[in-house]
Amino acid sequence: MNSCGTNPSHPVAFCVILIVRTGEGSVLCFCEVDQQAPDGGRDDVMQKILEEDRNSQRKVADVLQQALQIGAGQKEPKEQHQDAAAPQKKSNKLFPNSPLFKDWGENLSEDEQKEAQALFEKYGYNVFLSDRLPLDRPLPDTREKGCLKRTYEKDLPTVGVVLIYLNEALSILKRALRSIIDRTPKHLLKEIIMVDDNSSNENLKGELDAYVKSLEEENPGLQITRVRHTEQKGLAFARASGWRAATADVVAILDAHIEVHELWAEPLLTQIKADRTTVVSPVFDRVNFDDLKVIHYLPAAHAFDWALWCMYEGFAPDYYKSINGSAVLLPSRCRSPSVMGILVADRKFLGEIGVLDEGMKVYGGENVELGIRVWTCGGSIEVVPCSKIAHIERFHKPYMPDLTPAMKRNALRVAEIWMDEYKHNINLAWNIPFENHGIDIGDVSERKKLRERLNCKPFKWYLDNIYPKLDPWDNLLAYGALKNLDSELCIDQGPVPGDTPISYDCHYYGPQVREAVGTGGQVYIGGIKSHKYNDNRCLTDRGEKKTTPGLFNCKEAMQKGMGIYWDFTQVGPQNQFRLTVNLCFLVFDPFFELCPREKS
Repeated sequence: MNSCGTNPSHPVAFCVILIVRTGEGSVLCFCEVDQQAPDGGRDDVMQKILEEDRNSQRKVADVLQQALQIGAGQKEPKEQHQDAAAPQKKSNKLFPNSPLFKDWGENLSEDEQKEAQALFEKYGYNVFLSDRLPLDRPLPDTREKGCLKRTYEKDLPTVGVVLIYLNEALSILKRALRSIIDRTPKHLLKEIIMVDDNSSNENLKGELDAYVKSLEEENPGLQITRVRHTEQKGLAFARASGWRAATADVVAILDAHIEVHELWAEPLLTQIKADRTTVVSPVFDRVNFDDLKVIHYLPAAHAFDWALWCMYEGFAPDYYKSINGSAVLLPSRCRSPSVMGILVADRKFLGEIGVLDEGMKVYGGENVELGIRVWTCGGSIEVVPCSKIAHIERFHKPYMPDLTPAMKRNALRVAEIWMDEYKHNINLAWNIPFENHGIDIGDVSERKKLRERLNCKPFKWYLDNIYPKLDPWDNLLAYGALKNLDSELCIDQGPVPGDTPISYDCHYYGPQVREAVGTGGQVYIGGIKSHKYNDNRCLTDRGEKKTTPGLFNCKEAMQKGMGIYWDFTQVGPQNQFRLTVNLCFLVFDPFFELCPREKS
């Protein structure tokens, strides 16, 4: 980026020139900004523009993106005379149902569409476009206002960055490396550890080796370490491999499909210097899988449900009132129940508490396990609002199209080690039998010994003090299915959205239990919500001479005066209960009607 202007003591016009090198040559993009320069000169004007008008940056980024698409098969219109020939013929859309082409690739040729689609299926994001973007592309500054003028001391711990990858696209991996080197102060970045979890892509061997060598030559004080697994070990093991290879004061364990923002490292290192038992995480901006644009995300806590799927939860309302205020008002960190997987920690402290559970397989649950362990064993988890990383959200994970088997297995392992009397909530969430489920969770004896050695607090303490929003499900009497004893029909929630339960062939699968009975007599249909702020759907007697039962949010049903409490009688040794009501359910497949008791 170059700037040009007149004497700063006079009104000036700055022109920002972006030189984009594409496969079709160089493209110049101009963005003119007229300003009356203050005494500080044109540099101060440009700084003021960059800090106070982020929309201008985004417009420049959009211009850059359009220019790059010219090199990605979206041809630049050629200058035509008035008597020029008819406009170019538009290519047929070969993949109208592909998510990749929903909002991108309008002007690609048919050959380019085929190439882009094949790469998308292989990687889960737009490698065709990535290969045509600069490795050092600029990112919009998405930090909140309170972060922009915050400063950090230079005397901070050194950091070793661990990048985990498995058959990552080469240009994506190169861009991650480039951003880390360019946007981390040299005196803080001691090393980069690249952990290859047994990739098979040929260009991640010789071609990547050559690129890494060139980076080492450009940065003689930087050590880049390569770790290669001879078989796929999974995320937890790969991250632990990176930790073992690290020597810096602090280890930052990142995904490889990321780009770091300016000043990403300093806020994180500042918090760890203040408290070595704090494990911190940056705020993730989303990078679209199709057009690779960066989407601003507000800071939020990293949470989970009882199936251990990750999710975001908002901080306290006061935080969001402060984000557009001064640097003094904006909190430097906010506590979080868990981490999403990207984490930064004091290297020695992470070792003291057991790094990561290497008994986890492939993907899922390892981040929740770490969050529970850190909180209950003497540390804390914090999200640092002023640290930003742009992270590609894949449309699909090519190394494992169906994550369910690994997630189930890992969730059961976490439950057995850490969740005490609440461990069966994992079974409920996944609809897995409490016993004899046939899922091998591996040897957990060493991790249980670690928990005992660290004198960790019970899981109930974690629920009460760290994650009170997670419903403990301690009011459930039974779960499973409400079955008609004379047929193979069960009550089902029916179409969603909808408020009428139906009869349906009994099935006992799904990521959530289908029916559950609360100790107060409520019947929850269609799954139990994991969090107290979400309402379950209750089987209701609508009243007012309605002939069909209803299915409504429990609080809504109570407010409308519907009946939501039912009587149950245990009828067998295996926690079987009979629904006992003054009305009966008369089955008209697929619907029910309420009928007088004598018809039952």
